[in-house]
Amino acid sequence: MSEGTATGNTQEFWEGFYQDRDQVWTGNPNPLLVREAAGLEPGTALDLGCGEGADAVWLAGRGWRVTAVDVSVTALRRAAAHADEAGFGEHITFAEHDLAQSFPEGVFDLVSAQFFHSPVAREQERAKVLRRAAEAVQRGGVLLIAGHAGWPSFVEHRHDVHFPTMDEVLADLALGADWSVETKDAVEREVTWPEGQVGLRTDTVLRIRRVR
Repeated sequence: MSEGTATGNTQEFWEGFYQDRDQVWTGNPNPLLVREAAGLEPGTALDLGCGEGADAVWLAGRGWRVTAVDVSVTALRRAAAHADEAGFGEHITFAEHDLAQSFPEGVFDLVSAQFFHSPVAREQERAKVLRRAAEAVQRGGVLLIAGHAGWPSFVEHRHDVHFPTMDEVLADLALGADWSVETKDAVEREVTWPEGQVGLRTDTVLRIRRVR
């Protein structure tokens, strides 16, 4: 694990989130990543907010060389263990970053931001990080952003949270003529919450290619 920087509030929140239970997520890759990346030619990939590592392991299993970053040391430790158990530990570099403060160096064939939402993010922080993510996509590569369009159906007491629309994300990115939007889609799917609740949720996905 390489060095990174993290602000106390962000790291404290996500450490608490992961330390609260032995395993938060299912261990399966995000379905929108699978749908959109299955047909891509493997190369180098950057997984932003990798959590417990399911996406990174899936990518490595398909031949990608992956850099996977998260602000939570606990999540990164679990992700590395998952990768080793799956036999792909040598194909993934895990690194601690608070992406609002530091960002991995280099350019990549795929930069993936799957459900990159944070209740402790500052105003415009997500947009700033996604713009930096776009800068890390090399020519011919893909920026893949999946996000929530709203709360799951089983959530009754909904906090005042804004879920950016796809048009808002594209406006924030302001990518210009060097990019081509290949996928712009809203998908309703069944989800299972970490506490066990099951319901429907609409998610959005943008696959954008840097054409020059």
